[in-house]
Amino acid sequence: MSSASDLAYETIRGRILSGALAPMTQLKEEELAEMCGLSRTPVRDALRRLEAEMLVRRTDTQRTFVPDWSADEVEEIFLLRGLLESYAAARAARLATAEEIAMLQAFNDEIERAIEGPTFDTETFVANNRSFHNLILTIANSERLTKMRSMIVEQGILHRTARRYDKKGLRRSHADHEELLMAFKARDEAWASAIITGHNRRAFRVTAITGA
Repeated sequence: MSSASDLAYETIRGRILSGALAPMTQLKEEELAEMCGLSRTPVRDALRRLEAEMLVRRTDTQRTFVPDWSADEVEEIFLLRGLLESYAAARAARLATAEEIAMLQAFNDEIERAIEGPTFDTETFVANNRSFHNLILTIANSERLTKMRSMIVEQGILHRTARRYDKKGLRRSHADHEELLMAFKARDEAWASAIITGHNRRAFRVTAITGA
């Protein structure tokens, strides 16, 4: 895979996950090439990768769109995410070092600051929430698990979900992370797994109630 294709992939993927390219946006190669500052060939390669990851969809007429996930698809995404992350949390509870737990704490402290500021800082919350959960995957130290987790296309949904939490819900999410850190320090795999399961289910209910 060329560096140009990688750049196109990362650029387009980032725009989709951030919401800059909204659901049902048609993705035209010429416009994407101009956006990325590249030719159409690496953009075409990037779109194939994104289609394989279900981050874009191609119609029978060969038009490419950002998907607008159905309610059933959203629930499946959260279910699969919960299953994989509960397993990752159990492994991380066994493997996490004191330094890694401190890094997780630092991410969660930033999440708290995003919540408790004068206005809710969505971007800081989402970025540090992503870093928190990604670090758990790193600590779990399973290449297979990481690859499977990367296929679960939830970040765009989670970005929208974060904006739908009220203050109580945001604080509950932060508290879940704090409890998870307690489970890691206690080396309690079952506790860590249970926390993540509930954490993800609660996020899904917020999405289901308010609409993705």
